[in-house]
Amino acid sequence: MICVEHLEKRFGNVRAVDGVSFEVAAGEVVGLLGPNGAGKTTTMRIITGYLAADAGSVTVDGIPSNRDSIETRRRIGYLPENAPLYTDLEVTEYLSYIASLREIPAADRKGRLEEMISTCGLEDVAGRSVGELSKGYRQRVGLAAAMIHKPPILILDEPTSGLDPNQIVEIRDLIKEIGRRRTVILSTHILQEVEATCSRALIISAGKLVGHGTISELLKSSGKAAQYTVCARAARERVEKEIAKLAGLAITGWLSNQDDERQRFVLSGDGADRAEDIFRWAAANDMPLSELTRESASLEEVFRELTTTENSTLVR
Repeated sequence: MICVEHLEKRFGNVRAVDGVSFEVAAGEVVGLLGPNGAGKTTTMRIITGYLAADAGSVTVDGIPSNRDSIETRRRIGYLPENAPLYTDLEVTEYLSYIASLREIPAADRKGRLEEMISTCGLEDVAGRSVGELSKGYRQRVGLAAAMIHKPPILILDEPTSGLDPNQIVEIRDLIKEIGRRRTVILSTHILQEVEATCSRALIISAGKLVGHGTISELLKSSGKAAQYTVCARAARERVEKEIAKLAGLAITGWLSNQDDERQRFVLSGDGADRAEDIFRWAAANDMPLSELTRESASLEEVFRELTTTENSTLVR
């Protein structure tokens, strides 16, 4: 649905986007992840047609944006970080106005408004002025406006910024529901947002794409060794003797006393998942397990590894 190739954008001497390339398939919910100033918003504005790239190309649903930017915009619903709402209008008045801008036939508008109000959970505030709404409901109104023309692609820039924890959960659930029927790019610097909502992540730092893949693939890409906390009913001497049978794993710490009936210890190894090997090892040596926990790199650790370059001149 979206193909970005070798995208570049400068603002004066600052290279905001530096050779970014990626693709997003139909039905994916993809997180565009990066620190403040990484180039996320600039990339999204180029995709949506609000900014022109200095170099590179964007194709939306098979249509090159530089060939027909109006047609590509018809296929996109865009919610900027600060939703551009008219606060003096009532909710349905505002959505009706957006429907007219989107050239939805007058005969279809009433049904479309009812559909968006239901989809975005606006029944309780329909009839109220946008200016009277909480930020959570304003975000819902912004989502309704972005979707009212039924675009196959949604691009959401920091959709939960400034919301309280309950509102964040509500918007996340709404995005997941929407993502079942549309292709979504979700920009954020909140790691939990990506883990809770997205099937795949693109990590941008200093204008460059520095990481991409599913959440599990990104976690496996970390250089951090996998660690396992194990508790087995066996004497320590026997554990130490038999551990040599587990190639590639070594005890790096004891979490129990030497004379305890159950020995609790930490095994470290490479990034591969060795949990089943550990289980089979314990069973083969008649050492019943009461604990086997794998501790791998967190998304936060992977994010820090990939985005540690400091550059105070970066722009969003």
